[in-house]
Amino acid sequence: MSLRQAALDVRERAYAPYSGFKVGAAIRDTDGTVHRGCNVENVAYPEGTCAEAGAIASMIASGASRLAEVYVVADAPMPVTPCGGCRQKLAEFGAPDVSVTMATTAGTEQVMTLAELLPGAFGADHMSHSDTGGS
Repeated sequence: MSLRQAALDVRERAYAPYSGFKVGAAIRDTDGTVHRGCNVENVAYPEGTCAEAGAIASMIASGASRLAEVYVVADAPMPVTPCGGCRQKLAEFGAPDVSVTMATTAGTEQVMTLAELLPGAFGADHMSHSDTGGS
């Protein structure tokens, strides 16, 4: 199954009774397995879960930890980019050159890399201490 079809299929399962804005995401891990996620709203905004976060959780739950490709689809007039939080989540598990395809249900697509979506991403390297102890 293609990433597009996987994202379209899971989008139909989205729980979006408040906004009506269903989103589906499919990611392929570095072993080639496809993981899917859909948005799940909650009446207590903003406590819902984004489709990308759901797909990442599915990947991690399966035992994989690195993504190789991302596809996100929504019924919108133009492709919808992942929110800022999801961009950071995707960057946690993917290399800067990972392709992210954003699409409409009508078939319009826009492709960007993770680095293009989140330039200057905060990463694990930022967590190392560089304290030299000099005075």
